[in-house]
Amino acid sequence: MKKLKFIFIYLSCIMVVSGQQPASCETWKQQVASTEKAFEKMAHDKGITEAFYYFADSMAVIKRANDSLIYGKECIRHFYALKNYSNATVNWTPDFIQVSNDGTLAYTYGKYLWKFKQVDGTTQEFTGIFHTVWKKQKNGSWKYVWD
Repeated sequence: MKKLKFIFIYLSCIMVVSGQQPASCETWKQQVASTEKAFEKMAHDKGITEAFYYFADSMAVIKRANDSLIYGKECIRHFYALKNYSNATVNWTPDFIQVSNDGTLAYTYGKYLWKFKQVDGTTQEFTGIFHTVWKKQKNGSWKYVWD
């Protein structure tokens, strides 16, 4: 009888834990998706420089042209403050979001479109695939650590 009671309690615990895990993962995925949208909106509304600065973790790294790595939030701000980004816009949508089982890290990837307005008034476009790694902050928000 004790063995049967133990098995019942054990199975009940497994059902509770396994029942909560997918709900938490889905909640975290929604948080990351919302963060991606807020990031894109800020880039549109307040500019690329402010958006990439605001959503960066203090230890963030971005990889840009010719495999250049820019380290840290302040250096990222300085990089995007260059004049050629003042006439640029960027749009993106994650095609995939995955969150770690403990909800502390996530990654996304999808397509992006950069548009640069040239001096002569024409627009130049670049498309590609982005990959972003997100880290949950102590306050529950998400900041990117790799882009």
